[in-house]
Amino acid sequence: MMIMAGASLALLAATTAPAQRGGGGMSAATIEAVLKEPGRPSAAQGLDAARKPGQVLAFLGLRRGMVAADFITGTGYWAEILSRGVGPGGSVVAYQPEQFYNDPAGKFALDALQARNPNVTLTRYPFEALAPGEKRFDFAIINDSYHDLYWQSDRFRIPRADPAVFVKALFAMMKPGGVVGVIDHAANPGGDTREIVDKLHRIDPATVKADFEAAGFRLAATSDILAQPGDDHTKLIFDPVVRGKTDRFLFKFVKPR
Repeated sequence: MMIMAGASLALLAATTAPAQRGGGGMSAATIEAVLKEPGRPSAAQGLDAARKPGQVLAFLGLRRGMVAADFITGTGYWAEILSRGVGPGGSVVAYQPEQFYNDPAGKFALDALQARNPNVTLTRYPFEALAPGEKRFDFAIINDSYHDLYWQSDRFRIPRADPAVFVKALFAMMKPGGVVGVIDHAANPGGDTREIVDKLHRIDPATVKADFEAAGFRLAATSDILAQPGDDHTKLIFDPVVRGKTDRFLFKFVKPR
């Protein structure tokens, strides 16, 4: 099954450029230097080795002065890194679903994030109903959470959502030429996406590619920066055997000019 998933990723990669940087963006070394500046929480710094933010953002082509967005921001890990990357001449919107803005620790983390980073603002929205804005962003990232658009949960008050509505709204929010980076946990090819997400919190990379292309995005490049060939794609991502070591794909989508 792992071989099948690897073949699926290889097929997708074969249709795209193998670039490791995009559009004259910042180098990985420059981004990593910014990350070492004081102020980031130690918990966030502890995630850097696995998430490889310098390499990821260099691949996606982040530049100073961009207007960027971090969707389903969680505790704001990527929002803070984007804030430092785009610099004072740029800005970042951290999007957090209302359903996830309900625990004191998370609220404290996001309040502290904004206090440390004046160019970050928080926007809350219903998980299932992202409202489009017109051509606002140069750059956006969705980390390990796109699959949740196929998820339902009574416990977390997540109703059945339509991923196509989300991606269409995102398309409207991006400027022509804007970049969207998608990182997610790889599932084996085939099967019912909602069932796989409910059971494993993984998604077939081909499903993500199809969703974004249907909305008008172009898959500009893929990367194996976050690949973990030894991952068992049949295990839940929270299983102790694979947690923090899942095989993740990285896609760079672009809104055509």
